[in-house]
Amino acid sequence: MIEFKHPFDKPAYFEQALFLYIKYSKFLDDDYALNNKNVYDYFINLIDRTYPLFFVIVENDFLIGFVYLDNIIGDSKRLHSAELTTCFNKCYWGDYTKKCARIFLNYCFKKYGFKKIKALVYPDNFRVKTLLKKAGFEKEALLKNETLRDGILQDIEIYSAFNQER
Repeated sequence: MIEFKHPFDKPAYFEQALFLYIKYSKFLDDDYALNNKNVYDYFINLIDRTYPLFFVIVENDFLIGFVYLDNIIGDSKRLHSAELTTCFNKCYWGDYTKKCARIFLNYCFKKYGFKKIKALVYPDNFRVKTLLKKAGFEKEALLKNETLRDGILQDIEIYSAFNQER
């Protein structure tokens, strides 16, 4: 059974999530993310900043990945949209991540009432774009030269999923 938990529920969850972040940060962040912080401090601050919307995904007490919502639009009475970031252990890429994505989207739409969840993706990240499309996201925009990655101007694609309940 897939469960969404807080990364500090068990020390091992945090350690495994940090390991995944370090391993895949080049796909998650741009040149500005760390901003002269060490990776450990950055990751702790990321969890604190996005709490309570940072989750580790666990099955049979093993961490599969993590997911968090950031850049929330809304207020204390109603949430409108958020930006989704995911990171999964490579052995779970494929159908399993698609299943997790659909479960997490439904969870966010029902529990928090979001109308829209978007994901920002580097155009060369075909695995994530395929995952998003199969989970019900659609490409909404291309932001040209949006940031720097490895010192090179980088485009960003925006994919969005919409809550079908009105």
